[in-house]
Parts: sequence; C-alpha cells; structure tokens
Amino acid sequence: MSLYYSFAVLIIITTIFSYINARFLKLPSTIGIMIITMIFSAILVIIGYFEPEPLQDIYSLINHIDFTQLVMGGMLYFLLFAGAIQININDLKEEKTSIIVFSTLSVIISTFIVGFSLFYLLQFLRTYIPAIPDISLIYCLLFGALISPTDAVAVLGILKQAKVPKSLETKITGEALFNDGMAVVLFTLIYNIALGKEEPMDITFTSISLLLVREIVGALIVGVVLGYIGLYAMKTSGDDKINVLITLSVVLGGFMASQVLHISGPLTMVFAGILIGNLGRSYSEKKHLENNFVNTFWELTDNILNALLFLLIGFEVLLIPDLEDYWILGILTILIVLLARYLAIKIPTLAIPFHEKFTRSTFFMLVWGGLRGGVSIALALSIGDTAHRNPIVAITYFVAVFSIVVQGLTVGKVAKKIQE
Repeated sequence: MSLYYSFAVLIIITTIFSYINARFLKLPSTIGIMIITMIFSAILVIIGYFEPEPLQDIYSLINHIDFTQLVMGGMLYFLLFAGAIQININDLKEEKTSIIVFSTLSVIISTFIVGFSLFYLLQFLRTYIPAIPDISLIYCLLFGALISPTDAVAVLGILKQAKVPKSLETKITGEALFNDGMAVVLFTLIYNIALGKEEPMDITFTSISLLLVREIVGALIVGVVLGYIGLYAMKTSGDDKINVLITLSVVLGGFMASQVLHISGPLTMVFAGILIGNLGRSYSEKKHLENNFVNTFWELTDNILNALLFLLIGFEVLLIPDLEDYWILGILTILIVLLARYLAIKIPTLAIPFHEKFTRSTFFMLVWGGLRGGVSIALALSIGDTAHRNPIVAITYFVAVFSIVVQGLTVGKVAKKIQE
C-alpha cells in the first residue's frame, strides 16, 4: 500500500469520524475521534472472528505506518510549533518557577516513583497471579521515564476547550511544552543501560548534566536563531502566503538541525514558536496589521494533525497483542501513575520556595490535568523486540487512554467545581 493511499484513507476516516462526533457525540474533537476509533477497532476485531479479510486490510494499513517515527520524527514538531505560537510569553514568565521545576525535577521524581512502585507491585502480584509478567527493574524505570512527562499534544488539544483558571492552564501547558527534553534524556539513558550500551563510568552526574545542557541549551540557541531568521523574513516579505511557507521552513529546518546536532527537536520548536508568536504579534500590533492568516493556518494544521494523531492512537489497539491479558495490571498502573504525579508535584513544593501557595485544589488540578498521550505510546513502541516490550506497550496504552478519555473529559468539570 503506497504512502499516498495510506494517507488518503486515514484522512477520509478522520473526516468521517470527526463528522460523527460533531453531529452526534459532541465531545471534544480529539477525544471523540479516539473513542469512535476504538469502538470501530473493537467491532473490526469481532467481525474478524467471522470474516478476517476486513481486519487484515486495516492491519496492513496500520502496520505500514511507523507510529514512533511519525509522532516523534514529524507530527510532534508541527503540533508543538502550532501550540507554542499561541502561548503568551508574559504568562510563562509569571509561572516560570513552577514550569522549570515541574518540567525537570518532577519528571525525575515521577520516573523513579513509578519505576520502583511498578517493580515491587509486580513482585507482589506474581506470588498470587503467576500470569502477571515479570518486568525487570531497569525496564520498570524505562516505563517510568516514558510515562512521567505530560503530553503537550494531549494537554494543548484538550485544555484549551476546558474552563481552567489561567494560572493553572499556564502551569500545565508550560510544563507539557518543556518537559520533553528531560523525558527524552532520561528515556534514552535508561534504555541504553537496559541494552548494556552504557559503561558504569559514563553514568555520572557530570555526564548526565552535559547531556542535558546539550539537549536544552542547544535547542534554545537553535530555536532562537531560527525564530529570528523567520521573523526577519516574515517582516520583509510583506506576503501572508510567503509567511506561511517561512514558518513551515522554520519547523522543517528545526527538525533537520536537531537531528544533525543531536539536540532536543521538540524544545527547538517550542522556543522558535514562542519567539515568532510573541514578537510577530507585537510587530503586527505596532504596524496595525491583522496577521491572522499565519495563525489561522497553524490553528487549522493543529486541528487536522491532532485529529489524525488521535485516530492513530485509537487504531494502535489493533497492534497490541493480548491487550486483554493486562487489564488488571493496567488499572493498577493508572493508580501508580496518578500517585506518582501527585508526589512529583507535592515534593518540590515542600522543598522549593514558590511565590504562591499551592492549595489543595491546585494540587488536584495539576495532577488531574497532567495528561499522557501519543508521545508516551510512541516511546513505548520504540522499545526493541524484548520480552518486556508487549506488557510495557499495553500498560502505556491503558494509562494514555484513561488519561485522554477520563481525565480529558472531566478536567473542565473538575475545574468548574473547584472554583465554585
């Protein structure tokens, strides 16, 4: 099946499911599409018991798509840039301490809490349920690294439709935009240890710090440089259509530069998007320009790619073998991840002086609004063919679906109730 044919089929299915959601379910677009896709996938599985050919066609379509490469190597860059250009930098400055702490220290804390909790839970469960998979400690920590960062794609796509207080929304979205750098470093480091690629002498505070500096500072420099180049070109072109091409080139240029320089591509997009979005907005206001064309293009791109991504998340259930065997472990893992999220927020606030007091309701919203999504699934699917891969992919899917559907659908209602 050709790439063009596969893409055409996916777009058509996305359009049909989007229409069904808008016409009947009336749920937030991304959640509605994913729920419909999962129901459709379940129906296909049932039909497949009697007539396997339709299911095989869908399998063929999904198998031809490298979900990890598609998300981490393409869609994520466009989605993060589209989200970042809408962020007000003054709002980020007001919440900078929270964002920096939650996107770095909290990710590390959560990784270890999830990893060790899952490992000891498995040891306990296996004494009573022999069918429970035996996952080694290093792979439990690997799961902790991939599930701990909140997903900017899920957060930006859902929170903007929920009535969340501005300061809370900025904390959650800011953290989600910036925590990819720490998450990718942790995931890569732990995965290399699991594969035996790292010598003990390389796992030092200095080496890890240098890796973080290269990932984050490198992304800052490249993102700012690309942002200023893009801004200059946009200001001197005088043509909205060319300006759209310029922003597309910034995203694609950022992707190529991050691959060559081995820096955080997602962070590069965030820095470039924030710079272009804010300085471009200031320039437009100064010159009394509307400058809606570029924003409209990226808003439309954001909506289309989000819909396509959540369609693929729904279809990924077809590729997870024996998913039904992990439902007990999946439910328990959801509880572990929520507890780890709470502790990862609570512990830093006890040790670090913030300019505001975190109330009980604030803690709850930060925990409940920390959504997981396509990035976690993509990282789980990137794990090589080992005995640990299938259970990790399965429980990641359970956590992501619960996060997107249950937390995503209720976060607005929770925020409203807290404010009453």
